[in-house]
Amino acid sequence: MNTTIAREYLDLVKFHHTLFALPFALLGAALAAFSPDGWRGRAQDWIAILLCMAAARSAAMAFNRLVDRDYDALNPRTAGRHLPTGRLSVRSVALFTGFCALAFIASTLLFLPNRWPLLLSVPVLIWLLGYSYAKRFTSLSHFWLGASLSLAPVAAWIALRGGIAWPPVLLALAVLCWVSGFDIIYACQDVAFDNQAGLRSVPSWLGVPAALRLAALCHAFMILSLAGLELSYPLGKIFLVGIAAVAVLLLYEHALVRPDDLTRVNLAFFHVNVIISVGLLVFGLADLVL
Repeated sequence: MNTTIAREYLDLVKFHHTLFALPFALLGAALAAFSPDGWRGRAQDWIAILLCMAAARSAAMAFNRLVDRDYDALNPRTAGRHLPTGRLSVRSVALFTGFCALAFIASTLLFLPNRWPLLLSVPVLIWLLGYSYAKRFTSLSHFWLGASLSLAPVAAWIALRGGIAWPPVLLALAVLCWVSGFDIIYACQDVAFDNQAGLRSVPSWLGVPAALRLAALCHAFMILSLAGLELSYPLGKIFLVGIAAVAVLLLYEHALVRPDDLTRVNLAFFHVNVIISVGLLVFGLADLVL
C-alpha cells in the first residue's frame, strides 16, 4: 500500500479524531495501573490498549462510512466523502473494515493471561458497529455513540485489573455525557437533511433550541461525573483544577453555537473537544504523578 492510499484510509476514518477517546482510555488505564507502591501493568498491556483503540475505532468508522454511503451521497455536507466520490471502492472499504475488526480481536491476545478482553472483544465490536444503524430507528443515537466511546476507560481498567470498580464507571459516565452532548450539537447541522431522508436525531425530534439545551444538560452531568470520580478514586487538587478547566471549555463550546448560528459548530466540535480530552488526561496524570 503506497503512502497516498494509506492517507486515504486514514482520512476515511478520520484517524486524528482518535484523540477524542484515546485520552480517556489512557486515563482509565493510568487509574487502574497506579498504586502508592508503584505502577502496575506490563509494557505490552499499554501497547495493546493503543492497538485496540486504534483498530476498534477504525473498524467502526469505516463500517459507518460503508453503511451510510447512500445517505452521504445525498447530503451536501458529506457528498465529498470517499465512497460517494469513488476515491475508495466499496469492496476496499469492506476489506479494510474486516481487517481492522480482526486486528482489534487479535490485539486483545496481548492481555493474556487475562482472558476478559478477548472474551468481550466480539460483543464490544458488535456494539460499536451497531451504532451505524441507530439513526434509522432511534433519535437517541447520540447516546449510543456516547456509550460506545465510554467503553474505552472501562475496557482499559478490565484489561489491567481483570474486574470493574466505581472509578472507571464514573469516568465512562463522564465520557457518555460528553460525547452525547457534542454529537447532539454536531447533528444540528443536518436537521433539514435528516427530516428529508427519514433519519432520526435529537435536533430533528426536538428542534435545534431544545437540542442545544439537552446538550448543555449532558455536559453538566459530565462535570458531576468527573467530580464523583475525584471523590471515588480519590484524586487531588490538580485534577479538580482540570475539572474546572473542562467546565470553562464547555461553557465556551456552548457560547460558540446558537440556534440561529451554526457556522462555528466545527470549531466547537473539533478544536475545543480535543483540548478537553487531552487536557483532562494531562491533569489526571499530573495528579497521579505529583
